[in-house]
Amino acid sequence: MASTDTDAASATEADVRSPGSAGKSSDLAGLEAGLDALESRTAERAPFGRIVLAKVVPPLVAVAIVLTLWQLAAASDVKPDYVLPGPLDVWRSVEAMWLDGTLLGYIWTSISRGALGFVVSVAIGTPLGLLVARVKPVRAAIGPILSGLQSLPSVAWVPAAIIWFGLTDTTIYAVVLLGAVPSIANGLVAGVDQIPPLYLRAGRTLGATGLHAVRHVLLPAALPGYLAGLKQGWAFSWRSLMAAELIASSPDLGTGLGQLMENFRTYSDMSGVLATILLILIVGIGIDLLFFSPLERRVLRSRGLLVRS
Repeated sequence: MASTDTDAASATEADVRSPGSAGKSSDLAGLEAGLDALESRTAERAPFGRIVLAKVVPPLVAVAIVLTLWQLAAASDVKPDYVLPGPLDVWRSVEAMWLDGTLLGYIWTSISRGALGFVVSVAIGTPLGLLVARVKPVRAAIGPILSGLQSLPSVAWVPAAIIWFGLTDTTIYAVVLLGAVPSIANGLVAGVDQIPPLYLRAGRTLGATGLHAVRHVLLPAALPGYLAGLKQGWAFSWRSLMAAELIASSPDLGTGLGQLMENFRTYSDMSGVLATILLILIVGIGIDLLFFSPLERRVLRSRGLLVRS
């Protein structure tokens, strides 16, 4: 009986000495349960039908609604047919270009220009963004200018570029660079600004300095923000390219989607104009879905910010 009382007293004294031990154990158990749940959720694979229902059906329904409203507006004679053609008329324009064998050539001309301009923009915008992010005098001098250039419509550069370079490919690439470089640089600056200082101190402690720190610490830590800047940079590249092709139109330049739309506008072919707009939209969405969205999901998933479904 005495030993039992002694054990009870010891247990009571231990509880008094460490009042938070029970709470800490409970928190630890809850954390372990949460990690187990996360791992089990990561390991699960959703059925194919559910994936189709969640990812494919909503866009198809939205497209069907838009086409229906468009057809109703065209059939109601709100505007004459040559001003507001129906979806079938626009499809016939696309079909005619396909049968002529010219459709893929128009698309490839614009995509190749946009891709080359984007790659050069990345090569310029990345070191510029690092310089602005890490050197305070440079940020004070150039930071506001980059923000202003990013907000400036790309079409504003086309007249100046034509005067500088004439109706050449250089004009088109200059407009693309002026539209995309500020977005890429500002995206990297934002990513670097969001790096926890602990990462930088840990890198210096491990001996990462200079270019090694940029490669192994700075860029990996800033990758989500940098990727957002790249995605926005591509959008600006594509928009700038369309503006340049639309205005700087010449037979010597070849025919991209922008020039094609201007040609249809010259002949008052509204079906062709709308068909070209749809092609521009489809290419922009396709590049995002095929390249940037998978890359963004992979980066987020590797950092535990996106659960694999």
